[in-house]
Amino acid sequence: MTKKVIALFDVDGTLTVPRQQIVPEMEKFMEKLKENVTVGIVGGSDYKKITEQLGGAGGEPIEKKFPYVFSENGLVAFHNGEKIGETSMIERIGEEKYQDLTNEIFGLMANIRLPVKRGTFIEFRKGMINVSPIGRACSQTERDAFEQHDKTANVRPKMVEHLKEKFGDILTFSIGGQISFDVFPTGWDKTYSLRFLEEFDEIHFFGDKTYKGGNDYEIFESERTIGHTVTSWKDTMEQCTKLFLN
Repeated sequence: MTKKVIALFDVDGTLTVPRQQIVPEMEKFMEKLKENVTVGIVGGSDYKKITEQLGGAGGEPIEKKFPYVFSENGLVAFHNGEKIGETSMIERIGEEKYQDLTNEIFGLMANIRLPVKRGTFIEFRKGMINVSPIGRACSQTERDAFEQHDKTANVRPKMVEHLKEKFGDILTFSIGGQISFDVFPTGWDKTYSLRFLEEFDEIHFFGDKTYKGGNDYEIFESERTIGHTVTSWKDTMEQCTKLFLN
């Protein structure tokens, strides 16, 4: 009996440059890959952002382009163009605990001095919140500069450690991308998406933030997946070519 295999991909740093659109070369490669193996997308961003990145020049709905699409770690899930799951963070932890969390975050923000601060420091999504010390309204140049600053100043890791002390019993904090970290109920990391993939015998996962504390770590380490660490979309192409196209 033939094994049922799926290749599951992170978005930022794996299929695209962080927060940028997929390049035509990679878009064509993914079309070719789909002819050889079932393909799924699992990103921490919301549906709108992932569509902006992977929808291509025509802005095609991503659930029409890929057999499986999991936004917000799988808390919003699609299969063959149809929504198969949607879960709310507020329903899980309650409004009171949510406000305790956001108040604590804003308290930390007030004491952080950065080269620049812009807007949208907390972005509420369906199944999680995204926290950005610099603000998601920053320019690409400011985004790149913050990423370099964070490597030495450890702005995000320090915030995460503080929040873990207060909310670590019910919430998980995961650093991803260049400027932010995600907060979600424990167990709602990218492994959440695996509950929709029971039919597969072999699940290959490709991601760049596979280290402990990165937002690909839990699914990379899961017993249900074969994890692959990538460094860029070009590296993803090379690894997938060797695995699935030779």
